[in-house]
Amino acid sequence: MSTFALDRVTAQFPEAVAERYLDRTGGAWAVIHAEHLPKVAAFLKHELDFKLFVSIDAVDRLHLAENDPRFEVVYFISSLSRREHVRLKVRVSESQLEIPSLVSVFKGANWWERFVWDFYGVRFAGHPDLRRVLLYEEFQGHPLRKDYALRDRQPLIPERPIKDIFRGPGTSGVS
Repeated sequence: MSTFALDRVTAQFPEAVAERYLDRTGGAWAVIHAEHLPKVAAFLKHELDFKLFVSIDAVDRLHLAENDPRFEVVYFISSLSRREHVRLKVRVSESQLEIPSLVSVFKGANWWERFVWDFYGVRFAGHPDLRRVLLYEEFQGHPLRKDYALRDRQPLIPERPIKDIFRGPGTSGVS
């Protein structure tokens, strides 16, 4: 984990860093204000050689005691030359569910931002083609949100009952 990179980001953009902390494994995290995310990402890529965009994911904090803002978008970025990686978070409220896209900085963010949009409903302002990536366009809702019905199903074609598959009570599976 690169505390070096987070120290440099904090020194360069003190207004961008809302919080820094170590998780229980000793990993360093920085929480970045959404509006500053593109310039922090560009700084990491161009000045500190963190050129490998690994992934994005999101966390729905709906049922946590401290759940405001509700969502956290988590970024994993690595430097192959330094053999270090950086973990950033951006917190997003449910009423303001949009953050800047990083596709202009990292082309590899394209698919991952579509994934987060598809499954959590977080919009990325400036994304060149923000549409569903794994679910079909007619799908209603975002299935990884904590308020999405656990057993809700939206099949494109009628499901056939299959005896050998147990789907649990309340589903269309044959008991």
